[in-house]
Amino acid sequence: MIYLGSDHRGFSLKGKIKEWLEEWEKDCQDLGNHNYNKDDDYVDWALKVAKKVAQDMALGILICGSGIGVSVMANKIKGIRAGLCTSVKQSRKAVEDDNINILCLSANFVNEQDNQKIVKMFLNSIFSGDERHFRRLEKIRQYESKNC
Repeated sequence: MIYLGSDHRGFSLKGKIKEWLEEWEKDCQDLGNHNYNKDDDYVDWALKVAKKVAQDMALGILICGSGIGVSVMANKIKGIRAGLCTSVKQSRKAVEDDNINILCLSANFVNEQDNQKIVKMFLNSIFSGDERHFRRLEKIRQYESKNC
């Protein structure tokens, strides 16, 4: 399952992403916002998606204007590895090296065509399992188990 969420800045792009996921035959659930609201806050939607991703050990895609705000909020949840990706290569490396489980996107600074490629790469990449990457992720897990 892929959980989706966005604020008003990412609302339109989220609709496109839902269309792409359906076209690619990927199961997804939109956790909101379901109606455009220029006064909504990215914090609410990032938290909702991050909690579901952590609970279900699933994937998520979050969108706001910069992609930074949703990334900051999502990473407050234990077990979440959210990353802002602005290029296809970065998306691939974020999964291969850091095993991100939430892709964060910028609606303001990355065009729709590039965001589509970034999403596709996120979904088609796999964690490398290289010792150094596993070791680093284990250090994060250990920190979370003691401090979160």
